[in-house]
Amino acid sequence: MIQKISKSQVLDRIRFDNSWWVNGEMDEGYNSMQRRLYFEVFKPMILEGSIRRAVVLMGPRRVGKTVMLHHSIQELIESGVPKNKLIFITVENPIYTNIGLEELFKMSLEAQAATDSHGYYVFFDEIQYLKDWEVHLKTLVDSYRTCKFIVSGSAAAALKFKSNESGAGRFTDFLLPPLTFYEYIHIKELESIMTSGTLKWKDREIPFLDTTQPDVLNEHFVNYINFGGYPEIIFSPLMQRNPGRYIKQDIVDKVLLRDLPSLYGIKDVQELNRLFTTICFNTAHEFDYEDLSRKSGVAKHLIKKYIDYLASAFLIKKVSRVDQSGKQFKREVKFKMYLSNPSLYAALFAPIKITDENRMGDMIETAIYAQWMHRDWFEPYYARWQKGEVDMVGIDETSLKPNWALEIKWSDRYFEAAKQLKSLIKFCKSNQLRSAVVTTIGKKGIKEVDGIDIQFVPSATYAYNVGKNTIDKKLY
Repeated sequence: MIQKISKSQVLDRIRFDNSWWVNGEMDEGYNSMQRRLYFEVFKPMILEGSIRRAVVLMGPRRVGKTVMLHHSIQELIESGVPKNKLIFITVENPIYTNIGLEELFKMSLEAQAATDSHGYYVFFDEIQYLKDWEVHLKTLVDSYRTCKFIVSGSAAAALKFKSNESGAGRFTDFLLPPLTFYEYIHIKELESIMTSGTLKWKDREIPFLDTTQPDVLNEHFVNYINFGGYPEIIFSPLMQRNPGRYIKQDIVDKVLLRDLPSLYGIKDVQELNRLFTTICFNTAHEFDYEDLSRKSGVAKHLIKKYIDYLASAFLIKKVSRVDQSGKQFKREVKFKMYLSNPSLYAALFAPIKITDENRMGDMIETAIYAQWMHRDWFEPYYARWQKGEVDMVGIDETSLKPNWALEIKWSDRYFEAAKQLKSLIKFCKSNQLRSAVVTTIGKKGIKEVDGIDIQFVPSATYAYNVGKNTIDKKLY
């Protein structure tokens, strides 16, 4: 005889997941984990009680969403919120299958014999496992006006949420990306190797952190590229020895084989997998749909859809091209694609070594692009024309003209041969740019070529500063 899960079993599970009701203590495993710097950006959304909106915490797998929810609960306890007013439920637990959010909320009240439903903070983790979750969540927001609802979900689920108007005016979304290099250094408690400095940027000196130990920073930058996108992996030698098992199986495969097919009705998951593998191996390269179809074996008419799906899952970023004068093309024929997190390369293929010149250039470029991708207010471009290319270009929103240029190198040779940067110099002259930045392995300083100040900066310190400035801007 098939047995059904009883209501008492569900209530027991809810009590187990909310240990602070019973013994007043949270799970020490979560409390011992260092808070991501993004937590300070996220925290005001939780503490703000006057705005009646649910908070939707989005992000790819294994970047720390569940940990951030537990840190939020700890913050609320420390701010004086009664512990019995804090509810946490992991929706993906099989014991909650086919139970709606409102019923789970009512069961949580029953599990602690609560007599009213006012003033609760309710956390639903892994919300994407509930069908039509956005409809359920909107109903809760409208029905329980004194309660705050916080949910987490995958980036793919978030795209569905954004496309659904049922949440308009009821939800505030927050994207938690993979670790920046700045956060990696913070979590590893290596700030002591950084020191203050300045950088010439657009004819002015701006604060720019440098390092007292460049070799150590470079070593960690390569480690970040291989493993640093995921908080738990940077502290686990076991996981680093087998990234294919702990990153690919738990992150990539679940997204490609389960999340995206279920969300978009993809029937041939192997096609999607082949396309992603092709993009991953060629990260930082230029593509066109014909060539991509030929290399991956995926039909051309499916590729654009699949690229959108992979971007929605925060696995890749497609970057558009401009010409020598910075103008965008009316018809997109060629474009670049980057892994949103360089650690995905090590998971699918193998970790790179600092001496691997064949791959380091692409991976450094991917890592630096990954830092810029955290800026939701900024859209990067690259420039390419018949005889030249510039790796990254900023376009002014008002004039629609280039206002800065960056060339990403893993080499020191251009520091002594700046005139060889012909494409960069030509682009700057064409767009009246008086300065540009070139990254290196370790060289730093300014070289003047044909009236253009070329600022050389080590790649690791550049990536660190982009990440730092991004979080600082989000905070202030």
